[in-house]
Amino acid sequence: MSVETDTVDLVGDDMVENVARAAVFAALTGAFAYVSFPHPLTTVPITLQVLGVFLAGIFLGPVWGFASMGVYVAAGAVGAPIFAFGAAGVGVLLGKLGGFLWSYPIAAAVVGVIVHGTDGPIDPADVSLARLVGGMALATVVIYAFGTVGFAIAGDVGPGEAFVLSSAPFVPVELVKMAAAVGIVRSEAVAAT
Repeated sequence: MSVETDTVDLVGDDMVENVARAAVFAALTGAFAYVSFPHPLTTVPITLQVLGVFLAGIFLGPVWGFASMGVYVAAGAVGAPIFAFGAAGVGVLLGKLGGFLWSYPIAAAVVGVIVHGTDGPIDPADVSLARLVGGMALATVVIYAFGTVGFAIAGDVGPGEAFVLSSAPFVPVELVKMAAAVGIVRSEAVAAT
């Protein structure tokens, strides 16, 4: 009795490609976490993680952007040292920075929905500047909302104070990350021509 496996396609090529791309963006976000330094106005560090969230949503779309950041958060939770300053573990997710991390899958999905719409993936180079920036701005609101709530709970402070201490100082930093993401998308478009 012989069994042929040449024609069996257990997982489609598109699925394999999407899983690989999601893993790459999760790893990229983890690498961006190592670009961490203290912010002079708060205990929350400045990192490039949010740039990874933006790029995952822009290049992967809502579903795979969400999956990519879910993998990132799960990997850090089980001990991969991929959070800010190489931190890891469930304790980080339950601490003052946890709300920011929990928001990443949702924020990537938000960027993906705004950039790609609901009709399926499109080339990010074809997306207007307003949609790119709008998606990242809305994702930033999601990140700040989760981050502020997490900081308030873990830091035992009120929501107003938590926002001032954890999110407000980062508005200029996020604008730079948005500009970097737009530059990456536009440079990708130029390279493709």
